[in-house]
Amino acid sequence: MNYPLMFAETLISTVRDTLPIALIITFFQLFVLRRPLNNIPRLLWGIGFVVLGLAMFLMGLELALFPIGEEMANQLTAGAGENQARHWYSYYWTYLFAFAIGCSATIAEPALLAVAIKAHEASGGSIHIWGLRAAVALGCGTGVALGTFRIVTGIPLPYFILAGYLIVIVQTYFAPKKIIPLAYDSGGVTTSTITVPLVTALGLGLATQIPGRNPLTEGFGMIALAVLFPMITVMGYAQLATWLQAAKT
Repeated sequence: MNYPLMFAETLISTVRDTLPIALIITFFQLFVLRRPLNNIPRLLWGIGFVVLGLAMFLMGLELALFPIGEEMANQLTAGAGENQARHWYSYYWTYLFAFAIGCSATIAEPALLAVAIKAHEASGGSIHIWGLRAAVALGCGTGVALGTFRIVTGIPLPYFILAGYLIVIVQTYFAPKKIIPLAYDSGGVTTSTITVPLVTALGLGLATQIPGRNPLTEGFGMIALAVLFPMITVMGYAQLATWLQAAKT
């Protein structure tokens, strides 16, 4: 594989994709806000680093994260014949791996760390950074594990989505009002640069290897569950903390 050529093509594609953003910002700054651009050299350096970082990240996805997810799915389902395919419990290692990869990838998400730090500052320290990250990671891991269970069993995705959002609606009524917006945002920050490639590759790999599954219909949908369940765990974390505080007093 010609890595320099691959990187050059990825870099050109990244420049093409990010150019409209730079043009829109420049247009509004100069012609709508009518303000000059300050520190142009620093802005150019920053844009250059962004483009370079995105290109390297995209190349890393193609060379590492996507293949790792697919390879792990292939190895976890290796030897699963027709008899195993009828029994969902034969894939217990797959569920455990999916839960672990969902939790660990979420903990490593820089977007989640940023939200946790800001939530800690805005709450005056009442929301702990690691407490929030652990709650979100637990929810994401649960969602990814249920996503693999759905692929193995072939249960339609809407059943999981409807049941999950019903729980969210009920929790929203009882959860502390201050935590609800943060809980809803926490679902979105889980699906970022690290979690999405691994989870997507895992889902597609499982749907390809398990007999009777269509990668297009069963391989996708795990991200939706990974977004949903952190809302449940974060509101549950807040409710548990409220109850414990009330019990102490």
